[in-house]
Amino acid sequence: MQKKIPMRQCIACRENKEKKSLIRVIRTTEGEVVLDKTGRMNGRGAYICPDINCFNLAKKKNAFSQALNVAVSDETYDLLMKEID
Repeated sequence: MQKKIPMRQCIACRENKEKKSLIRVIRTTEGEVVLDKTGRMNGRGAYICPDINCFNLAKKKNAFSQALNVAVSDETYDLLMKEID
């Protein structure tokens, strides 16, 4: 019997994809927005495709702020963009 593959939805393009193929961004308990490279950090998470077009769309739609329930600054977007590239 095959194991079930976890699926997540990209906050920008809204496509369901395998969890391993997406990048997880979290809001920590302190309210900081960081990239979760392990996929196991504690905090509220949002998933995005590893594509610059999806990242730009998420920034335009303010999708990170809505998904994480916290205001995301331009500096944070710049840091996330550097880590995604």
